[in-house]
Amino acid sequence: MAKVKEAVVVAMKIILLLTCLYFFICSLSFLSDSFRMIGGRNLGALFKNSELLNNPVVGVMIGVLVTVLVQSSSTSTSIIVGLVAANVPVKTAIPMIMGANIGTSVTNTIVSFTQMSDREEFRRAFACATVHDMFNWLSVIVLVLVEVCTGYLEKMTGAMVSHLGDTSNSTKPPDFLKVLTKPFTKSIVQLNKKVLKGWATNDKKYENSSTILKTGCGGNSSSCTFLFANFGPEGADIGDSSSGIILLVISLVMLCGCLIGMVKILNSLLGEKMRKIIKNGISKDIPIKYLGWLTDYLVMLVGAGLTIIVQSSSVFTSTLTPLAGAGLVSLERAYPLTLGSNIGTTTTSLLAALASKGHQKEAIQIALVHLCFNITGILLFYPIPFMRWPIGLAQHLGDITSKYRWFSIAYLLLMFFIFPAIIFGLSLGGPIVMYVVLVPVVIIILLVIFINLLQKYKPNVLPTILTTWNFLPEPLRSLDPIDRTIVSAFSFIKNLCRTNSNKADTEEKADYGSMENDNPVIITHTRHSAVDNLGFEKGM
Repeated sequence: MAKVKEAVVVAMKIILLLTCLYFFICSLSFLSDSFRMIGGRNLGALFKNSELLNNPVVGVMIGVLVTVLVQSSSTSTSIIVGLVAANVPVKTAIPMIMGANIGTSVTNTIVSFTQMSDREEFRRAFACATVHDMFNWLSVIVLVLVEVCTGYLEKMTGAMVSHLGDTSNSTKPPDFLKVLTKPFTKSIVQLNKKVLKGWATNDKKYENSSTILKTGCGGNSSSCTFLFANFGPEGADIGDSSSGIILLVISLVMLCGCLIGMVKILNSLLGEKMRKIIKNGISKDIPIKYLGWLTDYLVMLVGAGLTIIVQSSSVFTSTLTPLAGAGLVSLERAYPLTLGSNIGTTTTSLLAALASKGHQKEAIQIALVHLCFNITGILLFYPIPFMRWPIGLAQHLGDITSKYRWFSIAYLLLMFFIFPAIIFGLSLGGPIVMYVVLVPVVIIILLVIFINLLQKYKPNVLPTILTTWNFLPEPLRSLDPIDRTIVSAFSFIKNLCRTNSNKADTEEKADYGSMENDNPVIITHTRHSAVDNLGFEKGM
């Protein structure tokens, strides 16, 4: 009987786990839609100045901002394909594709915040999330320079599509995940992606469109019953930005609730022994002599295959992040899974491009640029163990965030919003202004990295003063002063709230005392009634 009861409990937990996973995936869809609604018309401003787009650095930052706003590399890629079809050169579009690769990794960074309450779990989760960022940023830095100097990606992909025939009879890959999630997500919100792309490419056809919510179905029509239609032009008409903020709050609450639920259920399902068995099983190499090195490449294929099945690298990496936080997947194993996911998401966009009806060649070349960019990045930062820099950088970021948890929010805002926005802002002043500011900053960063490496491996070649950074003021060599300021600010706010609460309680007591003095009979009668009632309840 006890075993049956235990089996029923385990089955219920598995059902709850799958339910949390389902709504977690739905929350990612809502998160993506909310950013699109908030970004809306702002996308067009990024593509308005064609002269700015010729600057590769600006192109990368536009790619980052657009993908962060639409929360989908496939949507941003299709926008870029539309630009190429509207006579923007492929050479100009390539840096935007690179930026789109960076922007798509923002989701799993947000997901890692749900494990912030436990420092060790947060360290592992944040490291797993940012290993994707580090790979993308390092690949972009290297390949933008290579592309500007040689035109490597443009020439190679151009040769691939030069003799391409008609592919319009190809079919798009089946989207298994959307078949399951669409019934729920479509009942909440539906967007008109044609309007979004029209705004992004400044298409005059969509100039007068006031919303990206689907319209054209009357209030009593059965064909348009999704919840957010009530906030659109056919309902309260509160505007896309306001609707987007409401959806963003709903999606974040869903995302956090589902992830916390998944982690709790996983921890209750897996005891310490089972966790160790799973972790050791996942971390094991192929047990055949001389073939152990192939394990990571097979893991990469698994990552690519799973991403093709779910049709989204964001969903795959965001599901991987809490598993890493729970200690089931090591960072060393999560890295090849993430790289495989990068390949998987580009192959699905390539298949979609092959099935496209208009601007076929441009769509296929852009998809091939995306694929070749990721393959080249993997060849640079994976086969040689010494070159696996993203792992070391992600571990370092994980260590920092476990000590200073506010750093994770600062990192997210800086890397995905503030830094790209600053670069875009500087570019408006012209290339001279941008490079006058950027070149000294880059030189200082490279110099600091070089001295750090010498301090670690060859301190004897440095002057005594440079063997440590202690000669610098504390704010320039440590995050402690910022941490103390933030902690003090939160303590002040907390004390202020407590003081106001105590003050309100005191005033309430004073009001009650004055009422007692004014109406002693009523108060006394009330108290006696309360005592009588209490005695009655006790007697029962």
